[in-house]
Amino acid sequence: MSEHPIAARWRSIRGRGSGAGGGAGATRRAALIPYLTAGFPTADLSLEALRVVEAAGADLIEVGVPFSDPLADGPTIQRSTQTALDGGMTVPGVLDLIARAALKIPVVVMTYVNPVLAYGLERFVVDAAAAGASGLLLTDFPAGADPRVEAVVAASPLALIRLIAPTTTAERLARAVAGAASGFLYLISRLGVTGARDQVPADLPDHVARVRAVSDLPVAVGFGLSTPAQARATARLADGVVVGSALVDALGTGGSGAAERLVRDLAAAVRGAGELA
Repeated sequence: MSEHPIAARWRSIRGRGSGAGGGAGATRRAALIPYLTAGFPTADLSLEALRVVEAAGADLIEVGVPFSDPLADGPTIQRSTQTALDGGMTVPGVLDLIARAALKIPVVVMTYVNPVLAYGLERFVVDAAAAGASGLLLTDFPAGADPRVEAVVAASPLALIRLIAPTTTAERLARAVAGAASGFLYLISRLGVTGARDQVPADLPDHVARVRAVSDLPVAVGFGLSTPAQARATARLADGVVVGSALVDALGTGGSGAAERLVRDLAAAVRGAGELA
């Protein structure tokens, strides 16, 4: 069986020469994982943005499925979601967008669970994989909420990416990383909704260490990261840096050129962060 695309990508990022564990001759760095809302600001510009972001230095990319009730999202993502919905973006449209983009880096579909269930879970995992997606992150789906959903995703080609909150108890953390979890773990940097913030939380190192203590999966950090300085600081702590709202805002206000410039700056910052801790 061939290596899963997300695992293969992370292995190439985390270690060269002596494997993912580091050591002599290995080059270890964090991954840059931009987020884009599918269909924003238009379907055509969204397609262009996916390709531009890949070329600018993304290691993986999250593609958000527009949903009418985005409870975990801040104003920027909410506005982009509504714009995409007003433009006619649907779940089939998201999958078609991914297929047409034909990216060479792994694509993670980030969505609330309702659109997936409405589309049909079994049908979704098959169609998403066929479109070129490698992972699935269900924003409002706690570990253990529905074993059938977890089993269907686990049996598919899609990695099930777990979302970990900083307040997750040790018991729930152990349950979240057990069994179906794969690909990487997405650690929320702070409580609240998505959106750019000024600083990296002071307690982030403790949260990253707590997650690493119970899982060998890479730990990516997101929610509130927006500047190259924040990306560099986070890259020194975690295995991955997720940037969403700042990129969506750049795309919405300055087009694909602004998005490209931001991703290039973020990629340079992540790659310049030095060897991972």
